[in-house]
Amino acid sequence: MTQDEINKRNHTVEKIGGTSMSRVHELRDSLLIKKDDPYNRIFVVSAFGGITNLLLEHKKSGEQGVYALFAEDNDDHSWLDALKRTQVAMEEAHRKALDHPADISDATDFVRDRIEGARNCLFDLQRLCTYGHFRLSEHMGRVRELLSGLGEAHSAYVTALMLKRAGVEARFVDLSGWRDEGDVTLDERIALGLERIDVASELPIVTGYAQCREGLMSEYDRGYSEVTFARLAALTSAKEAIIHKEFHLSSADPNLVGGGVRKLGHTNYDVADQLSNLGMEAIHPSAAKMLRQADVPLRVTNAFEPEDPGTLIDDAPADVPGVEIVTGLDVFALEVFEQDMVGVKGYDATILDALKRHKIWIVSKTSNANTITHYLRGNLKSVRRVEADLKEAYPNACVGVRSLSIVSAVGRDLRKQSVLGRGLLALDEAGLDVIAAHATPRNVDVQFLMNRDEADAAIAALHKAFIEEEAKLREAA
Repeated sequence: MTQDEINKRNHTVEKIGGTSMSRVHELRDSLLIKKDDPYNRIFVVSAFGGITNLLLEHKKSGEQGVYALFAEDNDDHSWLDALKRTQVAMEEAHRKALDHPADISDATDFVRDRIEGARNCLFDLQRLCTYGHFRLSEHMGRVRELLSGLGEAHSAYVTALMLKRAGVEARFVDLSGWRDEGDVTLDERIALGLERIDVASELPIVTGYAQCREGLMSEYDRGYSEVTFARLAALTSAKEAIIHKEFHLSSADPNLVGGGVRKLGHTNYDVADQLSNLGMEAIHPSAAKMLRQADVPLRVTNAFEPEDPGTLIDDAPADVPGVEIVTGLDVFALEVFEQDMVGVKGYDATILDALKRHKIWIVSKTSNANTITHYLRGNLKSVRRVEADLKEAYPNACVGVRSLSIVSAVGRDLRKQSVLGRGLLALDEAGLDVIAAHATPRNVDVQFLMNRDEADAAIAALHKAFIEEEAKLREAA
């Protein structure tokens, strides 16, 4: 699609993440209500910050939420207490966002209806599964879907109430399939939700969760809201897809590198994929694929700096080669060594089967004649299960797990930049020990394997070498 064709598109599809949604009242006049024209935009919203953690499980700590407790199928009904805590948190969230007592009462009634409906559904399911023909485990995927939709439905409903009170023709668009007996695809669900909506005169506020035949949670888990957002942008041929975060997409974490950090401004989907692999998601990789295939450019902005254009992500190559961002990720190094491995097939397949079985994300991999090492993202308990499976499969092998960090220098074009050599020199001059380093012919990222306690210092050293010093040279020229 040509740029002229893209320019003819009239609307944008925009997403607000959970952390920013917790301050949605601050965004009402600056972001949601544009002074010139609030319309020709579709907003997809996540649940208020922390609500999905309470409904499912904490994304980082793994602390059990309603879903995780219900899945244990104990008789103490601890999931019920968790559901009550979630209801309290949801009510606190909308009291913070809304000013008018009638709106607060309306939102509280909405929460009560959804929570009571979910509670009755879970009780009925438990009773059903006391019969031998039914197994609770067979229904847990749908339970996860049901609970996920509660948070987004609440935040979308509250945001629409807030905007209506301010005089905007906002429309709550519920894709969660609440009490819907139909069986539709994601595309059909989106089409039904937007039916008879005129974006030129209405502002749709759409739930980030969409109930559909494909099952978003089973495929994308917690990345479902970005997939809904991307699919909606692709289906409606949006001029641009915009993600509003609480920070700019920058050259590094400012807490680690200080004032030398720089906003990216422009990068491409290749870099976005590398960042996603390293746990620094500009957007879920599946969502990025949908946008890329539909020729919809993505923009990542700071929600609280609406006048700043943020960072544009498209398919354009870099104007100037070089490192654009330095980031890091804590990983587990799973090493399988066996002297007799050389020339023997099957080791790779067995390791990959174990990793897939325990749902472990592979960040990177290296190998030589008798050693295969995978660098993994996940919890230690699951990694230990993989380790046990491999020890059983290869009793003569030495299988071990180490806690390390990958620090990566990423850019659209690293050709002829000597990133590997310059990076090793910068880390050596900083007195840091590099365990291993890895570059690929793709010339998009270079990875340095570090001890965890030296990862932050490594990010600062590489950022100084590749971003700050390069910037000084350009300014001097």
